[in-house]
Amino acid sequence: MKLKLHSLIIAILLGASLLIWSGCASIVSKSNYPVSISSTPPGAKVTITDQRGVDIYVGNTPAMCTLKSGRGFFAKAGYLVTFEMEGYQKRVVAITTKLDGWYFGNIFFGGLIGLLIVDPATGAMWKLDSSFINEMLVEEAPLACDPTLQIFDYNDIPESWKDKLVALDGK
Repeated sequence: MKLKLHSLIIAILLGASLLIWSGCASIVSKSNYPVSISSTPPGAKVTITDQRGVDIYVGNTPAMCTLKSGRGFFAKAGYLVTFEMEGYQKRVVAITTKLDGWYFGNIFFGGLIGLLIVDPATGAMWKLDSSFINEMLVEEAPLACDPTLQIFDYNDIPESWKDKLVALDGK
């Protein structure tokens, strides 16, 4: 009788622990990912913004930060990484998430609790597309023309310009 009771208690505890920790992606994968960010040239200001427009990280390249793959129950996260440096064009790069393949392991191992509750709640059903971002910054183009005023004599300008001239006295 003691053996049956002991076996029953072990079976109940084992079953309860399986129910609690039955998210396959939660066990095998993760919900927070390290992301390395660099730029050429280095030293650019980098700002990471989430989908709600909240700044998650502000610093300079090279940088390392940790980003969540989920943003709520069954909701995947997404981020915009903005690079800014004086003399260079502003660049914006998106970090997206995709479904983690381990999430489908719940069909065989985690069951409905892992499939519908644990992995969606922890964000482990998603994974970041990129863990390394290296952005090449492009220098701002100089002005195409010189903004100074130049005065020419009518006799010194090319013939092709003369038919485009407009008289200032209105005649």
